[in-house]
Amino acid sequence: MAATSTQSQDHVRNVAVGRYLEDDTAAEFDIECGFKPRYVKIVNLAATGCSLEWYEGMADASAFKRVTAGDMTVITTLGITPLARGFTVGLDLDLNVVNEQLSWIAIG
Repeated sequence: MAATSTQSQDHVRNVAVGRYLEDDTAAEFDIECGFKPRYVKIVNLAATGCSLEWYEGMADASAFKRVTAGDMTVITTLGITPLARGFTVGLDLDLNVVNEQLSWIAIG
């Protein structure tokens, strides 16, 4: 049996945090943070309490999704997609809800 391990020795150089609130129609949206993230977490701070986490190496539009009940699943659509200078958040209807505050962190 063989083990495979990879890691990066780079020090964290880019960290961005922010909030997002949609008051019209829920839709996929882009966040520009100025760098390509290696980790993104976004949390609905309202009643749904849903969160998505994306790690470098995961497929585009995927994420680990945690819902209010605490259940975690891996989604392969409507998740997070890294961009050259930010990321896209898909239209996951548990997370992306009109008039509910989202908070996010991106680390590059």
